[in-house]
Amino acid sequence: MKKFIPLAATLLLLTAACESKTETVTDDTVTTSTTEVTATVPEVDTAAVNDAAADATAATTEAANDAAHATGTAMETAGQKIQEKTDTTNTKP
Repeated sequence: MKKFIPLAATLLLLTAACESKTETVTDDTVTTSTTEVTATVPEVDTAAVNDAAADATAATTEAANDAAHATGTAMETAGQKIQEKTDTTNTKP
């Protein structure tokens, strides 16, 4: 989710930075319409982008560690259950 915030902010800034201006000149014989589209490129706050990327990386790393811990715990619990149900006595004559 945090990965999409800088992308959405960039798209919003780019959309807001575009400007369209139409001029219409009319005299008795000819009507002329001119459309001019200008785009201003906003400055990108690279520090904020880097901070967002660092936050996303930290969150991903934490989630991966939590998942690995949960997997290890589940495997340990399953191993204990298997040992409880396993007969370790030798029943061969």
